[in-house]
Amino acid sequence: MAQQPTITITQVDGFKFLVDFGEAFPDLVTDEPEPIGRGAGPSPEQLVIAGVSNCLCASLAFALGKFRQEGGGVSARAAARIERNAEQRLRIGGIDVEITLGAAAAAMPRIDQVLAQFERFCTVSESVKTGIPVAVTVRDTLGERLK
Repeated sequence: MAQQPTITITQVDGFKFLVDFGEAFPDLVTDEPEPIGRGAGPSPEQLVIAGVSNCLCASLAFALGKFRQEGGGVSARAAARIERNAEQRLRIGGIDVEITLGAAAAAMPRIDQVLAQFERFCTVSESVKTGIPVAVTVRDTLGERLK
Protein backbone atom coordinates (compact mmCIF):
# COMPACT_ATOMS: atom_id res chain seq x y z
CA MET A 1 0.00 0.00 0.00
CA ALA A 2 1.26 3.48 -0.86
CA GLN A 3 2.36 5.80 1.91
CA GLN A 4 -0.36 8.23 2.94
CA PRO A 5 0.62 11.85 2.18
CA THR A 6 0.91 13.99 5.30
CA ILE A 7 1.88 17.56 6.12
CA THR A 8 2.18 19.73 9.21
CA ILE A 9 1.01 23.32 8.93
CA THR A 10 1.80 26.05 11.45
CA GLN A 11 0.62 29.64 11.60
CA VAL A 12 3.54 32.07 11.40
CA ASP A 13 1.71 35.39 11.53
CA GLY A 14 -1.72 36.57 10.42
CA PHE A 15 -2.64 34.44 7.41
CA LYS A 16 0.93 33.31 6.73
CA PHE A 17 1.54 29.60 7.36
CA LEU A 18 4.49 27.26 7.11
CA VAL A 19 3.75 23.93 5.45
CA ASP A 20 6.13 21.15 6.46
CA PHE A 21 6.23 18.21 4.04
CA GLY A 22 8.74 16.26 6.14
CA GLU A 23 12.49 15.84 5.92
CA ALA A 24 12.60 15.10 2.18
CA PHE A 25 11.33 18.52 1.02
CA PRO A 26 11.82 22.17 1.94
CA ASP A 27 9.05 23.93 3.83
CA LEU A 28 6.57 26.04 1.90
CA VAL A 29 5.26 29.43 3.02
CA THR A 30 1.61 30.11 2.15
CA ASP A 31 -0.34 33.31 2.62
CA GLU A 32 -3.54 35.00 1.57
CA PRO A 33 -3.23 37.80 -0.98
CA GLU A 34 -3.58 41.42 0.07
CA PRO A 35 -5.61 42.96 1.64
CA ILE A 36 -6.34 39.94 3.89
CA GLY A 37 -2.76 38.63 4.00
CA ARG A 38 0.54 39.92 2.71
CA GLY A 39 0.92 37.68 -0.34
CA ALA A 40 4.13 36.16 1.05
CA GLY A 41 3.43 32.83 -0.66
CA PRO A 42 0.88 30.98 -2.75
CA SER A 43 -2.72 31.04 -1.56
CA PRO A 44 -4.66 27.90 -0.64
CA GLU A 45 -6.63 28.29 -3.88
CA GLN A 46 -3.38 28.30 -5.86
CA LEU A 47 -2.27 25.15 -4.06
CA VAL A 48 -5.52 23.41 -5.03
CA ILE A 49 -5.18 24.28 -8.71
CA ALA A 50 -1.46 23.40 -8.61
CA GLY A 51 -2.32 19.96 -7.27
CA VAL A 52 -5.05 19.40 -9.84
CA SER A 53 -3.02 20.57 -12.83
CA ASN A 54 0.20 18.83 -11.72
CA CYS A 55 -1.63 15.52 -11.34
CA LEU A 56 -3.33 15.93 -14.73
CA CYS A 57 0.01 16.66 -16.41
CA ALA A 58 1.64 13.66 -14.72
CA SER A 59 -1.30 11.46 -15.75
CA LEU A 60 -1.02 12.67 -19.34
CA ALA A 61 2.73 11.98 -19.31
CA PHE A 62 2.02 8.49 -17.95
CA ALA A 63 -0.61 7.81 -20.63
CA LEU A 64 1.72 9.06 -23.37
CA GLY A 65 4.36 6.63 -22.16
CA LYS A 66 1.86 3.79 -21.86
CA PHE A 67 0.94 4.18 -25.53
CA ARG A 68 4.55 4.95 -26.56
CA GLN A 69 3.75 8.43 -27.82
CA GLU A 70 6.37 11.18 -27.74
CA GLY A 71 4.49 14.24 -26.47
CA GLY A 72 7.51 16.55 -26.49
CA GLY A 73 6.86 17.62 -22.89
CA VAL A 74 3.72 18.67 -21.07
CA SER A 75 2.86 22.07 -19.60
CA ALA A 76 -0.34 23.58 -18.25
CA ARG A 77 -2.00 26.81 -17.25
CA ALA A 78 -4.75 26.55 -14.64
CA ALA A 79 -7.23 29.00 -13.15
CA ALA A 80 -9.78 28.76 -10.38
CA ARG A 81 -13.16 30.44 -10.75
CA ILE A 82 -13.91 32.03 -7.38
CA GLU A 83 -17.64 32.51 -6.75
CA ARG A 84 -19.96 33.21 -3.85
CA ASN A 85 -22.28 30.46 -2.66
CA ALA A 86 -25.88 30.95 -1.42
CA GLU A 87 -24.50 32.13 1.94
CA GLN A 88 -22.24 34.62 0.13
CA ARG A 89 -19.11 32.70 1.16
CA LEU A 90 -16.27 32.51 -1.35
CA ARG A 91 -15.82 29.10 -2.93
CA ILE A 92 -13.94 27.57 -5.86
CA GLY A 93 -16.75 27.27 -8.41
CA GLY A 94 -14.62 25.50 -10.98
CA ILE A 95 -11.11 24.88 -12.22
CA ASP A 96 -10.03 25.31 -15.83
CA VAL A 97 -6.85 23.53 -16.88
CA GLU A 98 -5.34 23.99 -20.33
CA ILE A 99 -2.59 21.48 -21.04
CA THR A 100 -0.19 21.93 -23.94
CA LEU A 101 1.88 19.18 -25.49
CA GLY A 102 5.26 19.94 -27.03
CA ALA A 103 4.55 17.87 -30.15
CA ALA A 104 2.05 18.08 -32.99
CA ALA A 105 -0.92 15.71 -32.89
CA ALA A 106 0.11 14.31 -36.29
CA ALA A 107 3.32 12.97 -34.71
CA MET A 108 1.32 10.96 -32.15
CA PRO A 109 -0.73 8.31 -33.99
CA ARG A 110 -2.28 6.98 -30.76
CA ILE A 111 -3.13 10.35 -29.21
CA ASP A 112 -6.87 9.56 -29.24
CA GLN A 113 -6.26 6.56 -26.97
CA VAL A 114 -4.13 8.70 -24.66
CA LEU A 115 -6.78 11.42 -24.43
CA ALA A 116 -9.55 8.90 -23.79
CA GLN A 117 -7.80 7.60 -20.65
CA PHE A 118 -5.42 10.03 -19.02
CA GLU A 119 -7.88 11.93 -16.80
CA ARG A 120 -8.98 8.72 -15.09
CA PHE A 121 -5.38 8.14 -13.94
CA CYS A 122 -5.36 11.45 -12.02
CA THR A 123 -5.96 10.84 -8.31
CA VAL A 124 -6.31 14.54 -7.45
CA SER A 125 -8.62 15.83 -10.20
CA GLU A 126 -10.84 12.75 -10.05
CA SER A 127 -11.19 13.28 -6.28
CA VAL A 128 -11.74 17.04 -6.52
CA LYS A 129 -14.34 16.65 -9.28
CA THR A 130 -16.83 15.27 -6.78
CA GLY A 131 -17.16 18.79 -5.35
CA ILE A 132 -15.60 21.17 -7.88
CA PRO A 133 -16.08 20.99 -11.65
CA VAL A 134 -12.77 20.56 -13.48
CA ALA A 135 -12.67 21.46 -17.19
CA VAL A 136 -9.66 20.12 -19.11
CA THR A 137 -8.46 21.23 -22.54
CA VAL A 138 -5.47 19.69 -24.35
CA ARG A 139 -3.65 21.40 -27.21
CA ASP A 140 -0.68 20.29 -29.25
CA THR A 141 2.41 22.38 -29.93
CA LEU A 142 0.68 23.98 -32.93
CA GLY A 143 -2.21 25.14 -30.74
CA GLU A 144 -4.65 22.61 -32.21
CA ARG A 145 -7.31 21.69 -29.67
CA LEU A 146 -7.17 17.92 -29.16
CA LYS A 147 -9.65 17.70 -26.28
